[in-house]
Amino acid sequence: MRSMTLVIVFTYAVITADYLPASDGSNTLSKPNVLIVTVDDMSADSLGVYGCQLAGTSPSIDAFAKTAMRFEHAHVQVGNCMPGRNIMWSGIYSHLNGVEGFVQNLTPDYPVLCDLAQEAGYFTAIRGKVAHSTPYSPYTWDAVLDLDTEGNKYHTKDPKSYGDSIRQGISLAKKAGKPFCLMVNISDPHKPFYKPGERDGKPIDLFLPTRVFTSEEVPVPAFLFEDQIVRQELSLYYSSVRRADDAFRAIHDALNESGEAERTVVFFCSDHGMPLPFAKTQLYYHSTHTPLMIRWPGVTSPGYVDEKHMVSSIDFLPTLLEIIDQIHPEPDRLQGRSFGSILKGEEQEGRDHIVLQYNENSGGNRHPMRGVLTKDYLYLINPWSDGNRKFATATTGTATYRRMVELAAVDSEVSRRLKHFDHRELEELYALKDDQECLVNLIGYTEHQGQTQVMRELLERELTRLKDPVASLVIGNQRDMLIHEFMLDQDAYSDRIRNRRRQGRSDMKPLGTQLPREALVMRPNLQVHRGQECEIEVSYDLPKRIGTQLLQITLKRVANLDSARLPERIERKTVEIFGSGTISVSFLVPEYLDVDQVRFAAFVGENYEKNLIHQNSASIEIKN
Repeated sequence: MRSMTLVIVFTYAVITADYLPASDGSNTLSKPNVLIVTVDDMSADSLGVYGCQLAGTSPSIDAFAKTAMRFEHAHVQVGNCMPGRNIMWSGIYSHLNGVEGFVQNLTPDYPVLCDLAQEAGYFTAIRGKVAHSTPYSPYTWDAVLDLDTEGNKYHTKDPKSYGDSIRQGISLAKKAGKPFCLMVNISDPHKPFYKPGERDGKPIDLFLPTRVFTSEEVPVPAFLFEDQIVRQELSLYYSSVRRADDAFRAIHDALNESGEAERTVVFFCSDHGMPLPFAKTQLYYHSTHTPLMIRWPGVTSPGYVDEKHMVSSIDFLPTLLEIIDQIHPEPDRLQGRSFGSILKGEEQEGRDHIVLQYNENSGGNRHPMRGVLTKDYLYLINPWSDGNRKFATATTGTATYRRMVELAAVDSEVSRRLKHFDHRELEELYALKDDQECLVNLIGYTEHQGQTQVMRELLERELTRLKDPVASLVIGNQRDMLIHEFMLDQDAYSDRIRNRRRQGRSDMKPLGTQLPREALVMRPNLQVHRGQECEIEVSYDLPKRIGTQLLQITLKRVANLDSARLPERIERKTVEIFGSGTISVSFLVPEYLDVDQVRFAAFVGENYEKNLIHQNSASIEIKN
């Protein structure tokens, strides 16, 4: 597969002393391993291989591109994280997979990558973005690689730690006797960006990129504006891009050290564009254009660039299923289609447009947008845009947006762009050959009326096919009335989200987000022996206003192929906690336990569905 900012690596396993056939006689290890690497909030053109105007942002990723197949016309469906990643790994659009924003779907009726890879005999593990990569969290990954071997949480901005996670994941897969499906989600260049400078004689940011860029040398995207404050923020962004490249190098080095590189398909991409205005949480060209690169040893042609086909994140899961030779239980449910034949050098018909969709931000604010993208044009419809509503997005917290507000008072062009950012228009049309930055909206131009209608009809057909409720708003004499009614429903839904979050309701809130992650820290003893007691230490720091709470700690089996259907829980213990403190809890490890690894889980609350915070430890090997 290709390497994008999201990297998926598939490794072809051979039978060695470390790799044995499954007990049922099937040889799952004849399948490739899978390594998926993603970067967070990185625009495609921030990489040298995608034409970055700033030299030196991505030497390691650029070197990887020479060994992989690269897609010039790859896009994600939406410019924000959780809904975008759920499209990738479910193969289903947001309005049907139930993850339209940052509210989890606790009762999905479909399998995702993790489930399907496990059914195909893979050991599955994830590092980073755990809660954003499946409909709900914690999910049934075989391992979460967010902790080191001593139980300490990796820092998300530490490049070296990503290589350590790969080593840990590959080692666990070998012990399980399975090929691996690893998903590693690099945090950079998501905010907070790299922070230069010192405090009390020590670096403010302990994780220094191998190159730091200055405000004078960085390029300013045309969709922004020339200003020193903008340049300063961009310099931190591009330095964070370089740190993401450092993390990618650590991952690549760990894969090479394992001896699995030549049996591994590597898939690399970004989840969406840079976390600045007119990129993140949008559907513009630079919001969705993703640097997709895939290396499939013996299949893809090193350094080949596909400039013909348009592929998108809705196609990622079908493609992976073809590569690992896994039959989806409901093939008609998938809304994308595999581009595996393109990886093999063949051509596919119908790769000439991509459907885009956006619904809400992390605060639950609904600003539905839909779009259709071809190589030449981008058409968007924004039902929320009525001249009064103001777009709510994370990028309004950036220095660049605040500076845009300041300059709008004295600069008419900046004022025009700010008005467009905040309020938009109902429809937008951009000619991408001349305007990839989406600066000139062609709606209303006489000479573009024909193209506007072509794009409207294309979007309406696609949304109708996908059973998207916005389909009825694209064309028709009653469009204005339908849009008004539609937005009343959207506003009511937003109110329900916010009310249920205030009430602590779990059916419309992301789990574990009411308290900060550091409010609960687990430190398991890594010496676990069959037939003996094992111990875990848990520190907690709860606000006293929430009173006494239940802390529930569970010892769990880490299932293997033979025991996957058995209950996960071995034992759960519950204690009352208040304020801050540390407790130790012991569990007896059954002497005849049918697995070789265990893990701990802990949550605060009366039950899991109403938890205030939850944590999982890494898997721990049981010693005899």
